[in-house]
Amino acid sequence: MSEAGRRLVQIVVGLYVFGAGLAFTVIGGFGQGAWTVFHDGIADRTPLSIGGATVLTGVCVFVVVLTMRVRVGRGTIMNVLLIGPATDLTLWLIESPEHWAARAAFTLSGPLVVALGSSMYLGVHWGPGPRDGLMLGLNERGVSIRSGRFGVEAMAFTAGFALGGTIGWGTVWSLVAIGPAVQWMLPWFDRAPVMATTHG
Repeated sequence: MSEAGRRLVQIVVGLYVFGAGLAFTVIGGFGQGAWTVFHDGIADRTPLSIGGATVLTGVCVFVVVLTMRVRVGRGTIMNVLLIGPATDLTLWLIESPEHWAARAAFTLSGPLVVALGSSMYLGVHWGPGPRDGLMLGLNERGVSIRSGRFGVEAMAFTAGFALGGTIGWGTVWSLVAIGPAVQWMLPWFDRAPVMATTHG
């Protein structure tokens, strides 16, 4: 298999794993990350599924990123299109267990699975996800990455909470766990970005 083929397989698998991890936090029912709370809230108030809300939000953020003239790539578009369906597929395949311990296991593992998928996706270097692109656009306009991420995720969380999204100790766990887990896992999948300029 060519290098481009290996990268394609890695990013597709990574995006599915990412979506599955988001589904795990929903299955657990003890609270989700900021954006998933938002998508859950939209799903509660509209005919959209959580995956559908994820895609719709991704498209909207992607349009904003384009207007900010942030450089994106094929991976950005794949991120928008694949994570939501992967979440819905996983939710269709796995029912939420009745026992609290099993649900807690899903909640604990969810952010780690998200980090695994994120590491696989980022390691390909085919462009930022739309939400990361938004942070980069704000950073180019003088807002620090930390402040931009906190502000945007705080807005998503607040809106999701107002819409009825599920929050709890799993929300805090997601916030604490994902960053360090990605930092630890990314070197396993990081491919030299030699081809990144070619693929955008």
